Amino acid sequence: MSTTTAQRETTGASAAPARRRNRPKRSTILTIGMVAAAAYFLLPLLWLVVASTKTTGDLFSTFGLWFAGENNLFTNIANTFKADDGAFGGWLGNSLLYAVASALGGTFLAALGGYGFAKYRFRGNQAMFMLVLGAMAVPSTALAIPTYLLFSQAGLTDTPWAIILPSMASHPFGLYFMRIYADSAVPDSLIESGRIDGAGDFRIFFQVTGRLLTPALATVMLFMLVQTWNNYFLPLIMLNDPDLYPVTVGLANWQGQASSSGGASGDYIPLVVTGSLVSILPLIIAFLFLQRYWTTGLVSGSVKQ
Repeated sequence: MSTTTAQRETTGASAAPARRRNRPKRSTILTIGMVAAAAYFLLPLLWLVVASTKTTGDLFSTFGLWFAGENNLFTNIANTFKADDGAFGGWLGNSLLYAVASALGGTFLAALGGYGFAKYRFRGNQAMFMLVLGAMAVPSTALAIPTYLLFSQAGLTDTPWAIILPSMASHPFGLYFMRIYADSAVPDSLIESGRIDGAGDFRIFFQVTGRLLTPALATVMLFMLVQTWNNYFLPLIMLNDPDLYPVTVGLANWQGQASSSGGASGDYIPLVVTGSLVSILPLIIAFLFLQRYWTTGLVSGSVKQ
């Protein structure tokens, strides 16, 4: 008996140093992987920042990841907003309109649908939710032409609604996420308490469970903002009026002018680069604004069971 116990102690003592020796190796591998992933995402952003400070000549004659002798960032920004009678400012405003309207409307619809799927039991609940999951597997580009034909018959092409309405309804992940979050974050007892106090379903949704859903609402809104802001294909086929172009289509047109001229329109190249840098700033601001709701929503919406 004592021999067996001694053997177990010896085995346990020898296994502990082995585990400690494996930890640094695993930590090193994870660190290398994280550094590689960070470099993959940050190097293009670094190149964009550096390139926005250069002239056309410096872009092709200097190292891409380092600054040239002269900083032309503010000159390039001013030229970007002045080019083509200030078209870039209009494109930026259009993108802001499309993204904000689509995100607000789409998040509201996703919250209503997800909450309904999670907290109400009705015939066909699971079947309809499976359809939502199936819609996530359909690429949005496959629906672009049918959507165009539908909006063309309704006379809505070449209008802001041709971008806002499809963007609001083309985010099944938002509904799926809200359903999963509401199912786990909103206790049924809270809803029953509201009903006992005489509150209707909509009042419970807006005034009782709203705080609990805040982190999920912020997440879905950010996803929809980014998706609509970066959308290129839908505005390309829906819009013909340059005054309605979002920043993605507008910058692509400038890039096309620079490429088709064989370098003769080289002044468009720094405009495209600087415009790309300016166009990501609203997304960064949106992230910084919404991220506080992930913590405040969790704290203020806590419920004792």
